[in-house]
Amino acid sequence: MESRNQPRHGRKRPPGVTRLISLGVFGILSAAAGAAQEEPLGLRLCDGPTCDLAPLLETHVDVTVTGIVARTRVTQRFHNPGDTWLEGVYLFPLPEDAAVDHLTVYVGPRVIEGRIEERAQARRIYDKARSTGAKASLIVQERANVFRTSLANIGPNEIVEIDIELQHLVRYDSGEMRLRFPTVVATRFSPDEPGREAQDAIDDLAGAIPRAMAPIHPLTIEVALDAGLPLRNLYSPSHLIEADDLGDVHLVNVRGDSFADRDFVLVWTPEPGISPQSATFYEQIGDETFALLMLLPPTLPQPDARRVSREAVFVIDSSGSMGGVSIQYARTALLLALDQLEPGDWFDVIDFDNEARSLFGHSVPADAESIDSARDFVEGLQADGGTNIAAALGLALDSEGKLADVRQVVFITDGAVGNEAQIFSQVARDLGDSRLFTVGIGTAPNAHLMRKAAHFGRGSYTFIGAAAEISNRMASLFDKLESATLTDIEVDWPGLAASEVSTRRIPDLYAGEPLVLTARLHQWPERVEVAGIERGRPWSIIRELAAPHHSSDDRGIARLWARREIDSLMDDLALGGDRDEIRTQVVDLAFQHHLVTKYTSLVAVDVSPSAPAGVAQQRLVPLNLPAGSLPRTATASPLHALIAIVLIVVGGLLASSQRRRPAHGLASESPS
Repeated sequence: MESRNQPRHGRKRPPGVTRLISLGVFGILSAAAGAAQEEPLGLRLCDGPTCDLAPLLETHVDVTVTGIVARTRVTQRFHNPGDTWLEGVYLFPLPEDAAVDHLTVYVGPRVIEGRIEERAQARRIYDKARSTGAKASLIVQERANVFRTSLANIGPNEIVEIDIELQHLVRYDSGEMRLRFPTVVATRFSPDEPGREAQDAIDDLAGAIPRAMAPIHPLTIEVALDAGLPLRNLYSPSHLIEADDLGDVHLVNVRGDSFADRDFVLVWTPEPGISPQSATFYEQIGDETFALLMLLPPTLPQPDARRVSREAVFVIDSSGSMGGVSIQYARTALLLALDQLEPGDWFDVIDFDNEARSLFGHSVPADAESIDSARDFVEGLQADGGTNIAAALGLALDSEGKLADVRQVVFITDGAVGNEAQIFSQVARDLGDSRLFTVGIGTAPNAHLMRKAAHFGRGSYTFIGAAAEISNRMASLFDKLESATLTDIEVDWPGLAASEVSTRRIPDLYAGEPLVLTARLHQWPERVEVAGIERGRPWSIIRELAAPHHSSDDRGIARLWARREIDSLMDDLALGGDRDEIRTQVVDLAFQHHLVTKYTSLVAVDVSPSAPAGVAQQRLVPLNLPAGSLPRTATASPLHALIAIVLIVVGGLLASSQRRRPAHGLASESPS
C-alpha cells in the first residue's frame, strides 16, 4: 500500500500507438497465464443458453407489500434440457434483511414441503436422497444476502419448480418508500489472494460458477402494493413497469423481456403533506405479541445559523468490478460531492483497487485549487484490479486530529467483496470520531455490506443504480451530511412486564430517516418513548400506541423480529463474541421461527426415488453478469488473445503510417 505521504495525482497512460501495442503484449501474456492457470474459484464465461447443459432457469417474484412490510414468494423453475439426470446448483441473492421461512418443491402433481434442520444435518439428508435417486432440494445461506439452491435428480426433459417464501421490509427515507429486490450475485474480490476476482460463497462446490456471455434466466416480477396512503407517484428506476390502480392496491408488473441481471427497485411517494409519522404492525402467537414499529421523528430544530464545518474524506472504488456503468456513476456522484464543499471545510480523495491511494496524502483546505485538482483526478479514474476495501478503510479512518466540527467518510463502491465480517470489525474498531456513509453503486451492489458497514460506522447508506438517480440520491445524502443528527438513542416501553427489542445497537438518525423497531411483548404498551441527544442537547418524543385488534394480525412480524434478533447476534459474532454461545442462540431462534440462517438450512425430500441411484450429474447453473458491467476473467483466454493480436496489428499499422507522415504531423498526436 502506498504511503499516506505520497500524493497521487492520476494514472499515467502510454500515448496512442505505444498504448495499443503495450495492451496487446499484455493481453497475450495475460491470456497465456490464464490458459496455464485455471482458477477453481475464478470467473468462467460460457456461451449459448445451455452453458454446458446446465438446467435452464426461469424465475418469478411475487411481492405483496402492506405499509412497510413485504411478503415475497420466489418461484424458481428448473428445466433439464438434456437426456441425462442432473443435479442443479444455483447461487442467488435475496434482500439483506430477508427472513427466509418456507420451501416447497413441485414435481408434476407431487408437492414436497421443506423443513428446517441444522446445516450439517440438512446436508446429510440431502446427500442421502441424492445418492438414492430421490428428488430433494436444499436451501443454504452462504452470506446474509446470498443463498444457494441445490436440486437433486432432475429427470431428462423434466421441469421442477421450487417456491421460496420470505419476509422483509421496505425502506422509508427522505419521503420515499423503496422496495429493493436483488436478482444476481456479482463476482466478489477475495482479499486473501489480492488481485483475484473470486466468486464468493462456493466453498464446497466443484469448479467455477459460470457466467453467461449474454443475459439468460428470464425474470418476471409482480407487486401488489397496499401503501396505506394516497400516492403522488410510483415508478421504477431499474425496470420498465406497468401499474394498475385497483383502489387501495396498486398492481405493478415488469414490462417486456427481463432477465436476472440487476436489482429490481420500486419507489413510491405519498401525496404532498402526507407522511407516515408512525406505523405499527403486529402478530399474535399464543400469549406473545410481536410488534414492528416505525417512528419518524419530526424535523430536528436548528439551534443556530452557524454552518457546521466538516472534514470530508471521499473514497471511490476504481477496481475491476466497477468497470462499465458503475465507474461512470461513481465519478459523477463524487464530482457532485466535491461541489458541496465550502470554505472552512477540509477534504481528501482516496481511490482504491488492489491498493489504496490518498490524493493529497492528508486532508487539505477546500479551496478552489485543491477542488480543481480533485476534479481532474476523479475524471481520470479507470476501473481495474481487485477490491481491497480494508486498505481503503485503513487510510480513510486514519484521522490526524480534529480539523473541523465533524469528520465524515463517504465510501462509494459496489461492495464486491466476500470478507464482510472482517470489514465490519475493522469499522467498529477504527471508527473513532468519524462517521461512515456508504454509497452502493451499480446495478447489483452488495447491499448487506452497504447497510451493515454504515450501521457500524454510525452513518447511513445510499444506493445509486441508474444515471437518472444520481442527482436526487446524492442530494438526499448531502441533506444527511449537513443536518443535525440524533445520537445516543434510547427507547423505553413503559409498564411492560417483559419485552425484548431486537435492535440492541440503535443507529444514529439522520434527516428523513425513521426509527424501525421490532419487539416481543408479553403485554401491549400504551406508549413508547424515544430519547436522544441532538447537538449536545437532550431530545425526546412520546408516541401513543393504540391497542391491536387481533382480528387483523400481520403474518410474519414474529419472523421479522427473530430475523433482526439473529442479525444482532451475528453483529456480536463480527465483534468477537463467543461463537458457540451465539450459534446456540441463533439455532434456537431458527427452529422456533422456521428460518434459514448461517447455521440452519431448509431441506425437502421426496420419499419416492425417481432416478436410478447415483446417476445424476452435477451442473452449476450459470449466472448473469450484472447489467452494465464488463466481464473480467482469466479463463476467457482465447478471447483475450484475439483482442490482443488485433491491438498489436492495429498499433503496428498506425506506427507504420506515422513513419510515412511529414515530421510536423507528429505534433498533432493526442494521447489515447
